[in-house]
Amino acid sequence: MQGFAGKVAVVTGAGSGIGQALAIELGRSGASVAISDVDTEGLAVTEERLKAIGVPVKSDRLNVTERETFLAYADEVADHFGKVNQVYNNAGIAFTGDIEVTQFKDIERVMDVDFWGVVNGTKAFLPHLIASGDGHVVNVSSVFGLFSVPGQAAYNSAKFAVRGFTEALRQEMALAGHPVRVSCVHPGGVKTAIARNGTAAEGLDAEELAATFDKKLASTTPEKAAQIILDGVRKNKARILVGNDAKMIEIVIRAAGAGYQSLFPKFVAKMSPTKN
Repeated sequence: MQGFAGKVAVVTGAGSGIGQALAIELGRSGASVAISDVDTEGLAVTEERLKAIGVPVKSDRLNVTERETFLAYADEVADHFGKVNQVYNNAGIAFTGDIEVTQFKDIERVMDVDFWGVVNGTKAFLPHLIASGDGHVVNVSSVFGLFSVPGQAAYNSAKFAVRGFTEALRQEMALAGHPVRVSCVHPGGVKTAIARNGTAAEGLDAEELAATFDKKLASTTPEKAAQIILDGVRKNKARILVGNDAKMIEIVIRAAGAGYQSLFPKFVAKMSPTKN
């Protein structure tokens, strides 16, 4: 993968899944990497794999919802490596539940991690990216940032917000003439732990939901996802679609417009386990 040699890249949620695969692929491509996660065991595995291939790495436990800590972390990374070129705001959580039965705290938790975590990471590192003269913000939304489905209102809300925030940022950087590129990533079904670690509203079996996702919907490996994302970053794509399912869904939405909302509920019901 060309275009990453000598760069300093920051990856949140690097303890597993797409984040871990991104960190390793970046390292293999010549970048120095700062990795973080709340999962310290998974993070240690990522750090060990990076060191095994000779990658300069800084590893820290980081909760992306803790804004002041995130701001301090950005300065620490810049001081450690002397610069920061890229930030991959990847950390995220999942929750399933209809709005009628979902608690306020469940929606707030998803928004805190999946949206505000992205905002915190972007704001914390943006001054350093501008100062580098060669910056790139890569924010991970989801295919659920392109269309909504029943039972995913909290996740949809966060991922749509990430998309809007990121697309506005790309335009602002261009208008200001700042040397910072911006990409929004929309993964389809990727074989990661996000579904297995997800929570659900009362009356739903989180383990059964995760098993259904892994069996029926997760078609792309984290390693393939990382390669697609970094290829999109190298080409400065505004929108990076990960997986054939994401590409197909975007085509359907473009064609159907708001009418997609009458197409997907039956499909979702067919793919979902029965509620208790």
